[in-house]
Amino acid sequence: MKISRLVISLASAIAFLTATGYGYVFILGAPQLDAPKAQANTGLEFQLKSFNSQAMGQVRNYGLILPPDYRQNTQKRYPVIFLLHGGHDNERAFADKYALLDVLHELYQSKKLAPSIVITPDGNDNRGSSPLYDPDYFDGPNGKIGTLIGSELVKVVKSNYRTLNNPQFWAMGGVSSGGWGAFNIGLRYLNNFNVLFSHCGYFTDNSGPQNSPEQIVQKLAIPEQKRLRVYLDSGRSDVEFLASTQAFHKTLDKLGVANVFYAFPGGHGVSGEDFGWNYFHKHLKDSLSYVGKQFNNAKFKNSK
Repeated sequence: MKISRLVISLASAIAFLTATGYGYVFILGAPQLDAPKAQANTGLEFQLKSFNSQAMGQVRNYGLILPPDYRQNTQKRYPVIFLLHGGHDNERAFADKYALLDVLHELYQSKKLAPSIVITPDGNDNRGSSPLYDPDYFDGPNGKIGTLIGSELVKVVKSNYRTLNNPQFWAMGGVSSGGWGAFNIGLRYLNNFNVLFSHCGYFTDNSGPQNSPEQIVQKLAIPEQKRLRVYLDSGRSDVEFLASTQAFHKTLDKLGVANVFYAFPGGHGVSGEDFGWNYFHKHLKDSLSYVGKQFNNAKFKNSK
């Protein structure tokens, strides 16, 4: 009798832990146990916007963060940065999880990044958001996300906000599958984006070589390759992502594409100063500082 009760108790405990773990990972999306602390009074505001997407046949959301002086300087035009989320996320991830407003505030104050119009698209395809698969950041059976972000949303942003329209002043990057998406889309739309970056991303995809930046970049014409400016990083704990990023870095070096690559401690995870949301918060400062340098260089070249 005692053994039976013990077995029942153990079975109940396992069932509870399994249910709790399932809810934590698959329903809540494995929230960070020690998320970065957001500061108050950055002077920046995250706004949720929407537009009617013909590519997806539905109303789509995007996040907007305007420069702090946008409303005061009504004749000024600004660079643009698109940020793509990873799996089981949406347009709010950068603001709600990675404390993006703090990162931007710090970089604006230190002048490492010129005030920019920051856009965070909802990159989920017709299947919706799930930790079981990554978003399809391409035009495929689950929707035309590539057209949505690379072309359609660009036109929306240009028509509604005061943008600098030279692609040297447009950057796109992302985290995890969003890093893959930034290159998979960005390399197809170099007339819109010249600066691309990835955090803990990958550069080949099981949907085929047509959606693998590793293959796409090698097929670009040399003048197109020369226009590119690329930032790459990966956490050392993300063994597969690190290997994919290193391989892509070597390909870019072989092609003569301007790029930088860093391997940092940590990577994906749900706890620790170098993991998960903390990793992305910390290293967004690095990627966006790189973006800032490219914007400054472009401004200098265009002033000659």
